[in-house]
Amino acid sequence: MTDPYESLLKQAYSNITEKSGDEGRFSVPDAKVYIEGKTTVIENFSDIVSTLRREPDHVMKYLLGELGTAGKIDGSRAIFNGKFDKSQITNLIGKYTEDYVICSECGKPDTRLVKEGRTLTLRCDACGGHRPVKKRRAKSESPDDQIQEGNEMNVDIQFLSKRGDGVARIGKYTLYVAGTKPGQTVKIKITRVSGSIAFTQKI
Repeated sequence: MTDPYESLLKQAYSNITEKSGDEGRFSVPDAKVYIEGKTTVIENFSDIVSTLRREPDHVMKYLLGELGTAGKIDGSRAIFNGKFDKSQITNLIGKYTEDYVICSECGKPDTRLVKEGRTLTLRCDACGGHRPVKKRRAKSESPDDQIQEGNEMNVDIQFLSKRGDGVARIGKYTLYVAGTKPGQTVKIKITRVSGSIAFTQKI
C-alpha cells in the first residue's frame, strides 16, 4: 500500500516546474567593438550569433536596419559603414536577444524562429510556449541628440587624456570624464559642450 504522505509528496513535486538553470548559464559574449577608418567592426560577431543560435544574416539584417546603415559579414567579423559607439551596439544586441531569442513564458533561450504564413513566431522547446515576434524599431539617437548639456548617459572609457582624465568618444564628440580609467563603463552627466568637446561629471 502506498504511503499517503509519499503519494502527496510525489503529487506536489509533479506540479512544480523546475528551472533548468539555463538563465544563469546563458550569457551573450560582450561585443568587441572598435572603429576602423570610417567603419565600425564587431570583432567577435560569429561568437555572438553562435551563442544566440540564430542565422548570422538574420542578426546582421536586424542590426543594419536599427543602425540605418550598410555593412557586411567578413569571416567572424561584422563591419558597418559609419562610426557607432559600443554601448549603442550592445543595446541593440540586447534588444535582439529579448525579441528574437528569450522565451517570454519561461525566460529561457531554448527557442526557434518559425515562419507561419506571414508571421514570424518564436517557439520555445523548453516550455512549449510560442508568440509572434514583434518587429519594433527603436530609432537610434544621433550623437547630436545625445550630446547636450544636462543629458545623462552611460559611456565606455577608451583611453586617458594627457591630463589623466578618462576619454570616451561618441560620433564626432570627445567626452572627458575625470576620475575614470580605460575599460570602465560609467554613468555621466554632460555639464558643458564646446564644439565637438563635451565636459562631464561622473554620477
